[in-house]
Amino acid sequence: MASQHRKPRRASGPRVAGIRTPALATAALTSVALFSQSANATPSSDDGTPSLEEVEKKVDDLYRQAESATEKYNAAKEKTTTQRKRVAGLLDDVARRTQNLNEAREELGSFAAAQYRTGAAAPDTATFLLADTPQDYFDQTQLMGRLTERQKGMVDDYVTEQSTTMRKRQEAGESLAALTDTQRELKTAKATVQKKLASARELLSRLTAQEQARLAAIERQRQEEAARKAAELARRQAAAAPATDTTAATGAPSPSPSPTSSPSPGGGTVSTKAEKALAFARAQIGKPYVWGATGPGSYDCSGLTQAAWKAAGVTLPRTTYDQVTFGTTVSLADARPGDLVFFYEGVSHVGIYIGNGMMIHAPKPGTYVREESVYYDGESAIHSVVRPA
Repeated sequence: MASQHRKPRRASGPRVAGIRTPALATAALTSVALFSQSANATPSSDDGTPSLEEVEKKVDDLYRQAESATEKYNAAKEKTTTQRKRVAGLLDDVARRTQNLNEAREELGSFAAAQYRTGAAAPDTATFLLADTPQDYFDQTQLMGRLTERQKGMVDDYVTEQSTTMRKRQEAGESLAALTDTQRELKTAKATVQKKLASARELLSRLTAQEQARLAAIERQRQEEAARKAAELARRQAAAAPATDTTAATGAPSPSPSPTSSPSPGGGTVSTKAEKALAFARAQIGKPYVWGATGPGSYDCSGLTQAAWKAAGVTLPRTTYDQVTFGTTVSLADARPGDLVFFYEGVSHVGIYIGNGMMIHAPKPGTYVREESVYYDGESAIHSVVRPA
């Protein structure tokens, strides 16, 4: 079901995205925010070469734009598939109806020829029955009087089928035009993604070894901070969870666990469907991120979450901005394993929560499906949490 979600807060600090190899990718694209806070900005050189901070900001923008373009590509691709099926169905229907018209015309022609040979009808009758648009003749009372009820029914069916076939042909033409437009959107989105990624790679290729080492060190600090926040979230969730053993406190036996759920690492329960989704997601760890991919060898972020929940028997929409409306929105404090965690104002990224403040996600080009703190890009990057089932 559709749900409402809170308006996100804009990130107060820069977000960094990573590329190329897993180590350099993470370091180069997620680390520079802390560097910006802990060191004075390095001004651009006199020869116009951008500073490290300027490179970081540009790369961040490019990767965010590429991520949004990827979701647009996914939507256009899905729309193209749907429209192609519709066009094929309409064309098949038109072909079938055209065949029916040809058969009906042959039958009416045989009837008219027989009447003409026996003198049962005037020459105009044959002309009427063999005409492309015989409706004009139907208004002639004299001619209608010569037709039997069965013959009138045949003519009526012919005219109805002819009208329906013309309408279906028009629908097929309109659907073909819409398909062409969508294919154009698909091509544009693909070109946009490729252009943004190429620009980001070009910028990062200019970083010196010293700059890369500085970024790697800062990335380790970011990971430590993200892990600390994840552990803090896990403690809050555990404290808020109801006690599993109430015998000591009340003298009453604790309730039996539900057969369709089990305790979660971070408190609450995990549904059987969520457990299946999580098992699938864990099995994909180590597979590469590829934009537009839905498995089985590679995934983008929404392709992974869609495939994981499909393994649990739940069909999610293809894109992040459709998945965010599918299910029930919950707070991060109430997140359970299997829930979807969305990121950024444009809802351009998603991961699947596994408990203890951690998630499994397909981060970005040049990286692999992995477990990571939901705070990997800072608390302000978190948009919302949705429980699909």
